Amino acid sequence: MAVKQKKEDGIGELIKTVVYALLIAGVVRTIFFQPFWIPSGSMKNTLLIGDFMFVNKMAYGYSRHSCPFSMCPFSGRIFGNEPERGDIVVFKHPSTQVDFIKRLIGLPGDRVQMKNGVLYLNDKLVPQVQTKSFIEVKSQQGPMKNIPRCANDPVGLGADCKKDLAIETLPNGVEHNVLNIAETFADNTPVFTVPKGQYFFMGDNRDNSGDSRIPANIGGVGFVPFEQLIGRADRVIFSSAGSRILYFWTWRKDRFFKALN
Repeated sequence: MAVKQKKEDGIGELIKTVVYALLIAGVVRTIFFQPFWIPSGSMKNTLLIGDFMFVNKMAYGYSRHSCPFSMCPFSGRIFGNEPERGDIVVFKHPSTQVDFIKRLIGLPGDRVQMKNGVLYLNDKLVPQVQTKSFIEVKSQQGPMKNIPRCANDPVGLGADCKKDLAIETLPNGVEHNVLNIAETFADNTPVFTVPKGQYFFMGDNRDNSGDSRIPANIGGVGFVPFEQLIGRADRVIFSSAGSRILYFWTWRKDRFFKALN
């Protein structure tokens, strides 16, 4: 009888341990971090389809979409830092409320413009240094089976897909890679003056990104209010090039715990 009681007590303790662990994980996720998978190629080659990360929800304090409590205000900032140029940010699309991830380019009051595929901030050219091409295999990528666009198109499936790669240096010294595929309508834009309390985002894969250069009602995101920010992405935790996470032979081990810049 005593043996049976001991076994039942052990099972009960195991169940309680699992429940407590799940509760703690849920609290940590709700308050501090949010998991995020990269579904598209708009941030290549900084982020690849299949990258997985935890988004720091406290980076900028609590906004409407990062605050776990109903009493948090839907405007303003609590206990956080100001968003900075070059940050990789997850936010809610202002219209559809779908999660997006882009790089923060323009702060409130900034003047942003693209001329011939080159970024200008406050009427000053943001320098780029051309480097070697970014090369990937032209094939289906991720669960959505996206096929990448290539600067050397037309090329067949299984061939090398090339994009021009440059290192861009923002005014605050943040360096990051940008890709160029072809000349597009978004390579030349009017001057965008970022409103107070809002931000201007762009994808690093400039010719494959619906971002703040394009109004939200025609496939872009337009300006993004602070209230829509969820948090900052700082590091890739895990990465898989396959359509299923269990396909271990598609894991990109060189990207595990990779810091982002």
